[in-house]
Amino acid sequence: MILQRFADYAAGLNNTDLPDAAVHAAKRAVIDWFASALRGGLEPPATLLANAFADASGSAILYPSGRTTDPRTAALINGAASHTIEFDDIYRDGLYHPGAPVISAVLALAQAKGLNGRDFLRSVIAGYEVSTRMAAAVNPAHYEFWHTTGTIGTIGAAAGAAAVLNLDGDGMAHAMANAGTMAAGLQQAFRGEAMAKPMHTAHAAQTGVMLALAAQHGVTGVLDILEGPRGFGAAMCRDPNNPAGPDWQAAADDLGKSFTIERMTFKNHAACGHIHAAIDGVLALRTEHGLKPKDIASIHVGSFQKALEICGNMNPQTIFEAKFSLPYCAAMMIREGRVRLDAFSAEWLQDRELRDLITKVEVSVDAEIDAGFPLRRAARITINTTGGETLEHYAPTRKGDPDNPLSDAELADKFLEITNPVLGEDGAAAFLDHLWRLDEADDLCALPLIPVKASAAQ
Repeated sequence: MILQRFADYAAGLNNTDLPDAAVHAAKRAVIDWFASALRGGLEPPATLLANAFADASGSAILYPSGRTTDPRTAALINGAASHTIEFDDIYRDGLYHPGAPVISAVLALAQAKGLNGRDFLRSVIAGYEVSTRMAAAVNPAHYEFWHTTGTIGTIGAAAGAAAVLNLDGDGMAHAMANAGTMAAGLQQAFRGEAMAKPMHTAHAAQTGVMLALAAQHGVTGVLDILEGPRGFGAAMCRDPNNPAGPDWQAAADDLGKSFTIERMTFKNHAACGHIHAAIDGVLALRTEHGLKPKDIASIHVGSFQKALEICGNMNPQTIFEAKFSLPYCAAMMIREGRVRLDAFSAEWLQDRELRDLITKVEVSVDAEIDAGFPLRRAARITINTTGGETLEHYAPTRKGDPDNPLSDAELADKFLEITNPVLGEDGAAAFLDHLWRLDEADDLCALPLIPVKASAAQ
């Protein structure tokens, strides 16, 4: 069974000397996860879920309140929190956000079981390495209807949680097999105003913890759930151009050749990742030519089909819709020169100058760029100015992608920008320092968490 190969690899990482680069990459992923979770934990659905499950108790921590609860509830709530502000990490090749489901599950169970920092990072790596490869194998066909982060993320969360419990290859396989049949998350959930998208990661993280604990006590799963005739690939990855379905064998053959966690995309903008190359291109032209809103006659963005399909909204009415609106984000980049968290508010949605700019943005599919999707996320920008100039820029990738990564310093700046309002400047700096030394930590429950807005959280 192909799943057994993934499981044996993930279980084997508990007895493997991990390279320093992989451990450092895992710390980067955890830092980025905390940035999203600490801020997203102040917003629904995390706040609503915390109220719904207020009677749960245990030693796993909710962020940013610091309230403790049982690991399944912590995975659920932190899983939602870390995917709410649209700033969490991406595995580009798999159309997948691994951090929200995997780290949420692993951290909650690791705190409950008293793991040290090094073993926690090892379990994070296990969850990432199997799920990122699966995500790349099932896509782009899977992404036509399914949200990879909710589906493959369930398997990744189960693998990471099973690694926390130090399950052997057989136990790991049964946890992952049951995750395969319980994986869910439809794209319709983020085609409208709702809290459903972060609920995908909440479900994935909680289910991963549940299934790892179940496997520890002998609950079995169907081990051919991936490749079976009525399994994950056959049911959820239908592609008329590839009737054979996902190449699970090739994905498994790649195990151990490198660490995919070293090739994460860390977002530089607080919006859907399909928009980022376009935002980068608009910023490049704005910077080079000193463009102001009054200078813009029109903006044309050539991108890939999914960018138009998911992010082509010309008239966003809510903050959620704005984060999935390429015209809004392109206009905001012209207006303010940045698209971070402060770009999305009720006030900006009513800003007349911004609304006027949005009407000047046109998005279409560029055949060459679309052919490179999902392995390349590019955009071609053409701006016609009111002075009669035609300005062009090609963004071959996104800032934050593996071929144009955020440095450690840039990642730290992002963390501090997001968390300063939550922890205060001194508190955020202390927390970040602790996270950079997480592999030395003996107690994952002893993070120096002193939320400034604790009363507003959970």
